[in-house]
Amino acid sequence: MNATTLEKMKQMKLFGMHRAFKTDLESGRADTYTADEITAHLIEAEWDERQNRSIEQKIKNARFRYKALLEDVYYHPERNLEKNQLLRYADCSFIDKAESILITGPTGSGKSYLASALGHHGCSMGYRVVYYSLPKLLSKLKMSKADGSYLKEVAKIERQHLLILDDFGLQPFDSPSRAVLMELIEDRHGKGSLIITSQLPVSKWYEVIGEKTIADAILDRIVHSAHRLELKGESLRKKRSVVTTEAMA
Repeated sequence: MNATTLEKMKQMKLFGMHRAFKTDLESGRADTYTADEITAHLIEAEWDERQNRSIEQKIKNARFRYKALLEDVYYHPERNLEKNQLLRYADCSFIDKAESILITGPTGSGKSYLASALGHHGCSMGYRVVYYSLPKLLSKLKMSKADGSYLKEVAKIERQHLLILDDFGLQPFDSPSRAVLMELIEDRHGKGSLIITSQLPVSKWYEVIGEKTIADAILDRIVHSAHRLELKGESLRKKRSVVTTEAMA
């Protein structure tokens, strides 16, 4: 009977129940449960299995640049990054409130890693997240206008609870890029959360966007009420390289 039950669990794709019940049978624990306890135990196992699969799928769909965790973020006074400040974002209330986080700092200061860590954490909390390098996204969306898939691509982004735009201002905006960026920001304003990373300080964003009217509209929607993380210090990649070299010496 147990073998038949296990096989039916597999066919019904109750993989959490299957694994838990099989483990209990092999260990002899199955005989120690009451009917209520075994029911609760198997349902809990299936719940955990589905939650984990959902999180894994969300992380896969997000296409993060780094496999990053908040627990692994490097804190040091010279980075201008306080642990308490970052942990306040860990409850993901900024996502619920459709707020923005702007992360700025020099090359190698950990902006992309930090954004990815916040995104990973959002996925673990059940939020839909997507990560893009902004220059690549703008190029993709401009091409999608030519092949007719633009509305589909934008709708996909709009469905995400959190949109991460990495490398803002890495290259100047032309007129089509400004228009696409304006539409992305407008679609999310008050409806979806946003994390933007940039090597440029926020004070330089107006200049890099270019056209006055659009720059005013974009910055008015993302800057004034946003949370800010202004990273400082020398490149962490450079530091890791020095440590590795010393370790090999």
